[in-house]
Parts: sequence; C-alpha cells; structure tokens
Amino acid sequence: ITEAVVLEGVTGIGGFAFRDCSSLTSVTIPDSVTSIGAYAFSNCSALTGVTIPDSVTSIGRYAFESCSGLTGVTIPDSVTSIGDYAFRYCSSLASVTIPSGVTSIGNSAFSACSSLASVTIPDNVTSIGEGAFRNCSSLTGVTIPSGVTSIGEYAFQNCSSLPNITVEPGNSNYSSSNGALLDREQTKLICCPAGYIGTYTIPNGVTSIENSAFYRCSGLTGVTIPDSVTSIGNDAFQSCSRLTGVT
Repeated sequence: ITEAVVLEGVTGIGGFAFRDCSSLTSVTIPDSVTSIGAYAFSNCSALTGVTIPDSVTSIGRYAFESCSGLTGVTIPDSVTSIGDYAFRYCSSLASVTIPSGVTSIGNSAFSACSSLASVTIPDNVTSIGEGAFRNCSSLTGVTIPSGVTSIGEYAFQNCSSLPNITVEPGNSNYSSSNGALLDREQTKLICCPAGYIGTYTIPNGVTSIENSAFYRCSGLTGVTIPDSVTSIGNDAFQSCSRLTGVT
C-alpha cells in the first residue's frame, strides 16, 4: 500500500490491518468504524496525521505504535479506552488531548513519545497504566485529576523535562508534595519527576520510598530523609548523577 487510503463501508479495522505499511501517508476512517484493532497501523512510519471519527469507541493495543511520523491525532469523545502501547514510540507526536469519555489509559500507551510536550488528562480517567508516559522526555507538565484511583508503576519515569507532578486536591488516592507524587496519606513517596532540580526534602510521615522513586533525577543535588522512613525501594536513586549529599 502506498500513500493515501480511503476506507468506505467498513465497521471495524481489524488487527494488523495496515501493520508495516511504511509508505502509507494518510488514511480516511469513515463514520461507520467503531473499533480500531490491535497493531492496526503499527510501524506505519510515514503516516503523519489521523482523524478518528466519533463512531470509534476503542483504540486497540499497539494500534499506532512506532508511527514515528505521526505529528497529530484527534481522538473523539466517543473513545472510552486507549489500549496498551497504543501510541508508544510515536516520536513526533507533540501534544495529546485525551477525550472526556476515556476512563483508562493503557500500559505504556504514550511511552517514548519523545516530542510530547503537553497532555490533558480528563476528570473521567480512573486508571493510568504502568509506564503510560515513561520516557516522554519533552513533557513539561501533568495534572492528575481527582477521579484517578490507580497509577501503575513507572507511569512518569524518566520524563527528563518534567519538574513536578500536580494532583488535584479532591483526589482520594494520591497527593503531591514539592512536585513529587505520593499516596493520599503521604506515607509512600511514589515518584519524584526526573526534571526536578535542587534538594528534595521528603515529608515527615513518609515510611517508604518506592522502587525507582528518584530514577534519573539528574538535577537532584541533595535529599533529606526523615526518621519516619523505614524502607527504600530498589533503584530508588539510580542515575542521580548530580546527587552530592543524602541525610
């Protein structure tokens, strides 16, 4: 398949339908389509943009993985779930507005989207998968809405331009302190974003520093750990190359 494709009369795009079509530059998806299957457009490296119609309710696993030329995508409000790895390695994707109907963002859904500078997470989202935004090196800000009840491990790991993670005050499961992500009771320090600069003082009452909590915080120069901490997880301070002092 080369260049542009116009689909007519189809109700679904099956798994692997256009996988590895490296010359495909554009695709027109009709309003009759309700689902985009797993790997449907993965490795379509020349695909620069796609508009998903309002009829689509689900985007499958790996659906647009490694579409390295994809600069923009319009996801309609009808979509309720974004599958695991759906946009992983879309290295030209600069911004994403996740529609209000989405309740779950899959594992590694946007991981390694190295140009992704901004993302809007709607209030209806309840779960953010493991590694969902991992290695998004251009991401500068993120706000966790009040409805999120589950954030997978490493969801924001190695986001080197991200100085802080904000959690809306009404969230019953998570909170933030000096830019780091903690549980609501502030007994677990989950993630200090990799773009944090300076000395970090862990709040009194924290009992555990989770796995990879300060992973690759290359601007971190010092850490003060309170007496309340009883455990420090694996790789907690790995690759903190400017860390000169720990109390």
